[in-house]
Amino acid sequence: MATIVLGLATRGFRRALPAAVGLYAGDVLWATMVYLLAAVIWPRASIRRLGVSTAAFALAIELGQLYHAPWIDAVRGTRLGGLVLGFGFLWSDLACYTVGIALAVVLDWRITRRRAGNAYLRPVHPTQS
Repeated sequence: MATIVLGLATRGFRRALPAAVGLYAGDVLWATMVYLLAAVIWPRASIRRLGVSTAAFALAIELGQLYHAPWIDAVRGTRLGGLVLGFGFLWSDLACYTVGIALAVVLDWRITRRRAGNAYLRPVHPTQS
């Protein structure tokens, strides 16, 4: 939820943010949110599989922006449709998606590694020596 709130905030307060943040942070956070959503839907998927799947999905969405027909442009004209599907193809979006997915992968890896390390640190009862 925090990723969604931050992403929407970068869109809503774009003029108050530094130019680079206002232009690119929303796309970085969008890709991070897609990764996190995929991780919730498929909790047993490997980090690699989640990263590759998220990248493929983001690429498909971006390439889909090259297609313009009245029905899809009408969907993009809605707030939700515009946030999910975007409006026009940009190479910079692909770079932002790569950064966002990489950020999510590193975060996931660090959290998973920490949990796996803690699994071996079980408390010993005083009666067990």
